[in-house]
Amino acid sequence: MEKIANYIDGQLVEPTSKNYLENVNPATGKVYSLIPDSTDHDIELAYQAAAAAFPAWSTTSINDRSAVLSRIADLINHNLHELALAESIDNGKPVSLATQVDIPRAESNIRFFATAIQHFASEAHIMEDKAINYTNRKPIGVVGCISPWNLPLYLFTWKIAPALAAGNCVIAKPSEITPMTAYLLSKLCIEAGLPKGVLNIVHGLGAKCGNAMVAHKKIKAISFTGGTTTGAHIASIAAPMFKKLSLELGGKNPNVIFADCDFDKMIATTVRSSFSNQGQICLCGSRILIERPIYEKFKTAFLEKVNKMTVGNPLSPETRMGAVVSEGHMNKVLSYIELAKQEGGTVLTGGSRVTLEGENKDGYFIAPTVIEGLGPNCRTNQEEIFGPVVTIAPFDTVEEAVENANSTMYGLAATLWTSDLSKAHKVAAQIDSGIVWINTWLLRDLRTPFGGVKSSGVGREGGFEALKFFTEAQNVCIEL
Repeated sequence: MEKIANYIDGQLVEPTSKNYLENVNPATGKVYSLIPDSTDHDIELAYQAAAAAFPAWSTTSINDRSAVLSRIADLINHNLHELALAESIDNGKPVSLATQVDIPRAESNIRFFATAIQHFASEAHIMEDKAINYTNRKPIGVVGCISPWNLPLYLFTWKIAPALAAGNCVIAKPSEITPMTAYLLSKLCIEAGLPKGVLNIVHGLGAKCGNAMVAHKKIKAISFTGGTTTGAHIASIAAPMFKKLSLELGGKNPNVIFADCDFDKMIATTVRSSFSNQGQICLCGSRILIERPIYEKFKTAFLEKVNKMTVGNPLSPETRMGAVVSEGHMNKVLSYIELAKQEGGTVLTGGSRVTLEGENKDGYFIAPTVIEGLGPNCRTNQEEIFGPVVTIAPFDTVEEAVENANSTMYGLAATLWTSDLSKAHKVAAQIDSGIVWINTWLLRDLRTPFGGVKSSGVGREGGFEALKFFTEAQNVCIEL
């Protein structure tokens, strides 16, 4: 059975404890590899390596930093199919999704920041005839990046790429539930010639090595993507230490559908925005609000398409809906479906575990689930389920739609469907959300700021916002 290794000081090494955790294939329910059970000792070794590498890496020319990141991106592209297969086995997602989305986006993330750093300009301010001010952007030092399990390599690279491009040295912890592609990336970094100590990848539990990273006195910034409760815990430790914090947290996103929308395009996209990656994307639209004149038409068409979705072996090229990530998460999602029934909801389709045959008989599969009849303030519509579960409800007025859309503590993303662009702009401005898609979903320009409001996070990732986060601004004033 393969043992995943930590990547510290340019080498693949075992955890200092020599203890390992079991890594389960969600589609089979079987252990297939072992993960380092790292502790604060491993984080300290990673810090020492990163601190030693920082002086040279921070003064490496932008062109040279860009070149080595571009080589890593090239290697991700070259190993696309191996990485996609590993992501599917580790996460339970369809291999087709990993091939078309996850791994290409991981490559794009690194390639984007490899070139973005070459165009990251400083600012200058002239005080008439008195002085010239200019802004230096300096790398912070050793920074920590903690990524989630739903889009493992995709979101891992989204964090480490800007940090490295800006000249920082990084200690990164992938989710202990889905560590495999971060481990494979370690090997690609060695092959690409990334200097030792510049990137260190430490595997293990959040309560051990994650906490140790956050609490480390000399790690100067933490970038975290994950649940809101964990984000609050991280902030409680890091904020009193005056670390820079970027927290991309949960979502309970509204999908607001007006009667004047392009119905066919909306239906096709809404199926995707509801159930992509088994609903395990923080941007999925889990609360679908439909203007009453088309509510019954929507319900009929939506259920027809959902009922045709086949839950199957993620390794089959035809599968578009695989397993959820773990047994614990499956049980959590199923418990919310039972809660919805208790709250008065009606399950229109799905609502149960799916049992497959053969090697997948013990896998963690859930049927795509649509629930009707719940008010906006019930727990099902207020709490993040993060699975293949959506609710549908009608609305009568724009004001009602906006009120319902804004009714949760979250504010990550929203989708609006209407042919009236004047209405679209007005409604978008009223939605408490970091991202609003109009007549589309998950269309991303990597130059744009990404993040949420309210309990969906603090700060912004993406584009120059990420490079700003991973640098310290210094004003230099020269009197004329």
